[in-house]
Amino acid sequence: MRVTAWQRSGHDRLYVNLPDGTSVGWADRRSGQVVCLRPSYRDAVLDALARHTPTAAHSPEAPPPPPRSALPPLTPENDLARRGPSGLVERALRRDPLRTRPPGERRVAAELGRLTRYGWHVLHGIPLPRASDLGHLLIGPGGVFTVDTLHCPGAAVRVDATTATVGAGLPLSCPAESRAGALRVRTALERHCGFPVPVQPVLVFTGVTALTVDPALSDVRVYQDRQISALGSLTGTLAPDRVTHLFTTARDRRAWLDA
Repeated sequence: MRVTAWQRSGHDRLYVNLPDGTSVGWADRRSGQVVCLRPSYRDAVLDALARHTPTAAHSPEAPPPPPRSALPPLTPENDLARRGPSGLVERALRRDPLRTRPPGERRVAAELGRLTRYGWHVLHGIPLPRASDLGHLLIGPGGVFTVDTLHCPGAAVRVDATTATVGAGLPLSCPAESRAGALRVRTALERHCGFPVPVQPVLVFTGVTALTVDPALSDVRVYQDRQISALGSLTGTLAPDRVTHLFTTARDRRAWLDA
């Protein structure tokens, strides 16, 4: 695979081509969108983009500032990294059986798991006090992302800046809820890490027949499950030492007790 840069009319893209010059995919370097023109080459396209995209520069002279509230040493019973997506599915059904279904959570967990080969870390079922568990937390070179899933089989979904409408149903306040969750995550991580933590909410819809997103919605990423791979090519936000620091903090259940 050959990766070439292309810039024109305000676009900044990386194209992935076969040796004969046939284009099989591309990535938008500003939005992180990844498009696979030939599904059979999907894995090869993602691998080529991951190898081509540089990671954030590491600066040993500028270590992270000391945490405001250091956590005790991690113990197995407090390690959220030991929690797989299967337990998340059971809890999701108990808390919201109408909006969440096992196929949706499993699909999203599987897609997020594919990103670990590109330097990302995934946690499932982050327990937040006085609220439902956060579905998934993604930490890597492109930042920190909270990921919420809605399984809407056979429905067309429209999402704007404040609501998501599933079919002919009543509007749901999903974007606002995702923003609130991302803010809680950012506050908790900054409290224990002692440096600014960029956290962006992600809404993933599974089983839909169509997904329409208002272009004005810029602070919440909205995907179908097969589009989650777009996050894998994001980089330049967190240096490797901060990715490790954040993951070590986030995997400790005690970091979320006062979130």
